[in-house]
Amino acid sequence: MINNFKDILVLAPHTDDGELGLGGTISRFIAEGKKVTYVAFSTAEESVPAGFPRDILKTEVRNSTTVLGVAQENLIVHNYQVRKLNYARQEILEDLIKLKKANSFDLVFMPSLHDIHQDHTTIAQEGLRAFKNITILGYELIWNNLQFNTQCFVKLEKKHVENKIRALKEYHSQGKRDYLSEDFIFSLARSRGVQAGCEYAEAFEVVRLFI
Repeated sequence: MINNFKDILVLAPHTDDGELGLGGTISRFIAEGKKVTYVAFSTAEESVPAGFPRDILKTEVRNSTTVLGVAQENLIVHNYQVRKLNYARQEILEDLIKLKKANSFDLVFMPSLHDIHQDHTTIAQEGLRAFKNITILGYELIWNNLQFNTQCFVKLEKKHVENKIRALKEYHSQGKRDYLSEDFIFSLARSRGVQAGCEYAEAFEVVRLFI
């Protein structure tokens, strides 16, 4: 069934969330010739470490998504203030509706509805409002999920996981965070692969499904 989707939208509250949640899946989809549009809502300028340009994450997300194969014309980066997306809820919803009207998406990825980060919650809720008539899958960021329903799996090859790791290495400003480590990325992909009966996979919650 996953092969039937051709025009895919990835909603990332912050630059790198999309790669972390489904970098392997993005890599697989693009290798299969599918169109992937990636939208990041905050470049987290207030959280950029000293010594880096304030807008460094705009450059890093461009480099990272290029590694995955996302066409530059399909990368959209907004500049909403980090940790305050809920204050711009209506503007974000309007951005999403405008995007929906200009495209023919048949699959949308967004953070899990169980993600407790305030920015992720906002994007998940507004994403559901804007795309309620389209199949929606929620991706996992396990450090933010108190619970996560593994209802859908995308099977991956090792090369897809390796490409995800290469993409995440473009985020030099994020340092050596545990969830960016190669060991963690491979371990999670292997764990989801065991659940899915294959070597590697990424897991998703089914938010909306249209057959």
